[in-house]
Amino acid sequence: MKVEVLTGAALEAALDDVARLRIAVFRDWPYLYDGDLAYERQYLNDYLAPSAIVVAARDGDRIVGVATGMAMEAHADDFAAPFAGRPEALEEIFYCAESVLLPGYRGQGIGHAFFDAREAHAKALGRRHSAFCSVVRPEDHPARPEGYRPLDPFWRKRGYAPLPGVLAEFRWTDIGDSEQSPHKLQFWMKSL
Repeated sequence: MKVEVLTGAALEAALDDVARLRIAVFRDWPYLYDGDLAYERQYLNDYLAPSAIVVAARDGDRIVGVATGMAMEAHADDFAAPFAGRPEALEEIFYCAESVLLPGYRGQGIGHAFFDAREAHAKALGRRHSAFCSVVRPEDHPARPEGYRPLDPFWRKRGYAPLPGVLAEFRWTDIGDSEQSPHKLQFWMKSL
C-alpha cells in the first residue's frame, strides 16, 4: 500500500478513477448515493484549485481510496453557510471534504494517513481549524445494515467533535429514488 498526494498531471490523470471510486463507496450506507460519472468528474475539477489536496491510497497502480480537502471558503456555499453564526472565520477553516476507501482496505491505518495529510496541508495553509461533515440518517432507516458501526469513535479519537446545530443540507438521489432529495450533514471540527 502506498499513500500519496496527487497534484498536477498525476491528479488530472486520476480524476476518472477517483470519480468511479466515489460512486462505488458512496452507494453504501450511510450515503446511499446513486452517483453519476459526469457529475462526479465535474465536481472533482474543483480539486485542481491551489488550496485543495487529494490524497490517494494505491494498491499497486490501483487507487483504492481517496481523501479530499480544500479551504472552506473555496467549497460550495451549501457547506460554508452553516458557519455564519460561528466565531471562526471561514478563512481559518480547512474543509476535509471526503474520505472514500474500499471495504477490503479499511482498518489498516489508511484513514489516519488521510487525516494526517489533510491536517498537515491545512496547517501549511495557515488554517486554525479542520472540519468535515457526516450524513445524518435515522437509526431506524430501513437500509441501515445490521451491525453497522458509525465512525464517530474514530473521529473523536482524532480530536474532532460535532458542532451542535451546525448542519448543512445537500441534495442527491438515493439508490432506488428517481429524483434528488435533501439530506442533512452534521459538521465536526477540531483546532489544529
